Amino acid sequence: MKAANGDGSIFYRPSKDRWFGAAYVLQPDGTYARREVSHKDRDQVVQKLRKLQTNSDEGIPAEATNWQVEAFLKYWLEHIVKPSKKPRTHQGYELVARVHLIPQLGKKKLHKLTGADVRLFMQRLRNTCLCCLHGYDSRRGDKARCRAVGRCCKRLPSDRLVEQVHAVLRNALQAAVREEVLQRNVAKLVQVKGPQYEVNRGATEEQARLLLEAAKPTRLYALFVLALYLGLRRGEVLGLKWEDIDWAENTVQIRRTLQRVGGALQAVTPKTNRSRRTVPLIVVCVEALRSHKRRQAMERLLAGEKWVDTGYVFTTEIGTAIEPDNLRRVWYPLREQAGLGEMRLHDLRHSCVTLLLRLGVPPHIVQAIVGHADIHVTMTIYAHASLDDQRKALEQLAKAVAG
Repeated sequence: MKAANGDGSIFYRPSKDRWFGAAYVLQPDGTYARREVSHKDRDQVVQKLRKLQTNSDEGIPAEATNWQVEAFLKYWLEHIVKPSKKPRTHQGYELVARVHLIPQLGKKKLHKLTGADVRLFMQRLRNTCLCCLHGYDSRRGDKARCRAVGRCCKRLPSDRLVEQVHAVLRNALQAAVREEVLQRNVAKLVQVKGPQYEVNRGATEEQARLLLEAAKPTRLYALFVLALYLGLRRGEVLGLKWEDIDWAENTVQIRRTLQRVGGALQAVTPKTNRSRRTVPLIVVCVEALRSHKRRQAMERLLAGEKWVDTGYVFTTEIGTAIEPDNLRRVWYPLREQAGLGEMRLHDLRHSCVTLLLRLGVPPHIVQAIVGHADIHVTMTIYAHASLDDQRKALEQLAKAVAG
């Protein structure tokens, strides 16, 4: 009796002295393909074939015995990460997979990947200079090219980069476990040294004062006021629209963040629930915003038909959204004028948190203002004590002991 379509088939190959079973079953990429199983015992082949077909009927992809790491990474990015994560997150994962994981691990069989493979890969990554790691050569015109000059540039990857590469691989393999493509996540067996976060990069009260004085004549003065006093991230402050401001209640709602993703500026929702927040506007912020609104109205008149009505609070002189990286052109001269050294624009957010904590503001209130997802971030990264703080504390102890 001939088997019906989809039932699969079982046959014997005398040349290999084995029984084989074949059927079209679901693959990890969502398509159906012909898969074979084999064994010397016919009953074992029947059981293997039934398991494949049962999993396929239940929507579980076939075991990845024929899948390479590269194939699964591409499937994971397209079918798991892309539908569930923010575009910027997907872009970051794709970059790590394309630049680091696929060139080194892509040809390995997924189900044969071991903890030793991952550990050796992480060691190579940590000890290989960036030029050699990315395969730079003179034909591509890269500035640093070890192979062209015959010596190493000694620019090793940062701890942060190594941790990110390991995290992407670990997340991908965990997805394979959840989809029953793998039995275990071997990346979890490998420990990676985490980065040491830098502290004390925030501005002092005097530096903050000098910065705002330097920024006052510029057209984006209000942007720096909000970044410093409210601790807004760069994407959050650029994503603000006038509709987000409640002038009656003096509040601003953080509803979106402006990011460049896939070559285009996109307004996306904040990453966490705590990032989506309502923050009160103090007098200095309200005054700066009202002045900025008047300035923008004048720019709109001057631009005439060239004006693009985007609704953003902070725009170019013709109303379009500001490219996040372009803020550096404004920031670098300001920090130099204010004597802030190598301080980053993001460190204004750090300054807001640090100064609030030094003023004795409870951590949970600081967390609500700046939108930290975890209060441990507020306390472990930002709540460092300066020598002056420590000296004052010790003096208070001495006074208490002396009565």
